[in-house]
Amino acid sequence: MSTTLLIVQTLNGLQLGVLLFLIAAGLTLVFGVMDFINLAHGVQYMLGAYLAVMFYAYTGNFLFALVLALVAALAFGLLLEFAVFRHLYDRDHLDQVIATFGIILFLNQGVKILWGASPLSLPMPEMFSGSVVLMPGILYPVWRLVIIGSGLGVALILHLLEDLLDLVEHLPDLVLDLVTLLLEVLQAGAGVLGLALQPVLGLLQPVDQLVDRLLDVLELLDRAFAQLVDLLGHFLGFFSGVLAFLGEVLALLGSLLKKFVEFRCGHWCPCLLTSV
Repeated sequence: MSTTLLIVQTLNGLQLGVLLFLIAAGLTLVFGVMDFINLAHGVQYMLGAYLAVMFYAYTGNFLFALVLALVAALAFGLLLEFAVFRHLYDRDHLDQVIATFGIILFLNQGVKILWGASPLSLPMPEMFSGSVVLMPGILYPVWRLVIIGSGLGVALILHLLEDLLDLVEHLPDLVLDLVTLLLEVLQAGAGVLGLALQPVLGLLQPVDQLVDRLLDVLELLDRAFAQLVDLLGHFLGFFSGVLAFLGEVLALLGSLLKKFVEFRCGHWCPCLLTSV
């Protein structure tokens, strides 16, 4: 076997393996993440290919057909999700296998009815129709290199997504470890700062005790002043009552004296009383 044939067959095997990876990646993710067996994954891929051929026949543009096929396949996948798949998540794997196998039979028959049993082909886009010289004497089609590059790109994206999900899953633990480390650093810093300030705090302790004594004295003076004010209030109230009582007594004595004077004057000098 020549070196040229070995390199070409190696690239062909890599291209076929990448193509199988692109087909099987979704099935693996669905089963690994959701524990759901979807045997109809292959016929959904087939339906997307038939939709791409149909849209290319309508638009005549490969990119438009690719985008429309992706959107239509997504819409059909959502329809299967709401109509069939979500009712099987809580069932055992045997029920999932039977239900998705029924979808396989349904879609196979539907494709035959819509597009017939004959194979369909999609013309090669102009941008992917050439060949690339890998080394002297070795030409390799561009579209096969595009398939290899697409598969490797998808594998890299899935790997990054897996690492991102793993990071998100362990993010609370990482945050907790970071907070714990920060608290330990703060505690150590507080201990060092406490040792450095201990002489200063020793000097401030007598001042703190003196301030406490002054506060106690001020509190006692405040209580004594409040009691003095209360006592003066009671004394003034009592003195006002005594003065009011004396006023009433003096008014009564004055009234009695007046009555007595009027009586005596009327008895002794009626003419004077009449004049008055």
